[in-house]
Amino acid sequence: MDTAEPHKTPITDETLRQFGGYNLKRAYLLIRQDMMRALEPTGLRIMTFSSLSIISENPNLTQSQLAKALNIERSGVVVLVDELENADLISRNRVKGDRRSYALQCTPKGEGKLAKAQDLVAEHENKMFADLTSQERDTLRDLLARVDKRQSKTED
Repeated sequence: MDTAEPHKTPITDETLRQFGGYNLKRAYLLIRQDMMRALEPTGLRIMTFSSLSIISENPNLTQSQLAKALNIERSGVVVLVDELENADLISRNRVKGDRRSYALQCTPKGEGKLAKAQDLVAEHENKMFADLTSQERDTLRDLLARVDKRQSKTED
C-alpha cells in the first residue's frame, strides 16, 4: 500500500468559484448562520419569522396559501402554524363557507414580536452586506428575485 504526504498548501476552490450556485451557497450558509443568531433573542427561527411576516402582510390567508408562499409542503406549514399559535403570535379562525380551512391572523403579541425581529434582521443584513453600496444591495435583490421568478415560472 502506497502512502502519501498530507496536503500542506492552502486548499483552493478556484474551479468551484466559477459557478454562481457554489458562491451563492457559501454566501447563504454564512447569512443563514448569522440570521439564526440575530433572531435568537426573539425565540423565532427563520421559518417562523418568515411565516409570521407573510401572515402579517396578508391577513386571513389560509394555511395552503401560506405553504405556497413559503414554497413548502402543506404538512410543514401545519407544524409552523401550530408553533406560532401555541406562542399566541397568530390566531387561526374558521373561513366562512369552508369548514376545512382556517384564516390566519397575527395577534397583537405577534405584531410586537415581528417588529422586534424585523429590526434585528435589518441589523443583520446591514452587517452582512456592509461592503455593498445601497445600489449594489438593490441589484443583488433584483438579480435573486429574477432567478426566483424564473424558477417559479418553470414550476407552474
